[in-house]
Amino acid sequence: MKYVYPAVFTPLDSGEYDVRIPDLPGCLTCGKNLTDAIEMAGDAAAMWLCDAEDNKESIPSPSEKLSAEYPQFISLVLADTDKYRQENDNRAVKKTLTIPNWLNSKAEKAGINFSQTLQSALKRQLGVD
Repeated sequence: MKYVYPAVFTPLDSGEYDVRIPDLPGCLTCGKNLTDAIEMAGDAAAMWLCDAEDNKESIPSPSEKLSAEYPQFISLVLADTDKYRQENDNRAVKKTLTIPNWLNSKAEKAGINFSQTLQSALKRQLGVD
């Protein structure tokens, strides 16, 4: 799922940035420069939102009006929870499935990797890389 939230960026004397996403309580991060801060903000928001999705919590609506005092500024950040999960949650889970015996025998003789085949088929079916 893709979400867009406004974030408050605070430039620091060091050239780094603190970032806070007010609509996602406790969602704070920082970056060594503006590019890094924007990337980190999207990552932090995606992590926050993944946790809310996993726990079936309500997802806050993004604020339409947000203000900041100079030198702070506001920018929108993209949080893609599907991409975040794909990049950060590659734990293997065991699945039990059934297939006809004749198909199993044929696949074993051909040296088919069942896990890899299932993953490829699921990705193709779901339209994900």
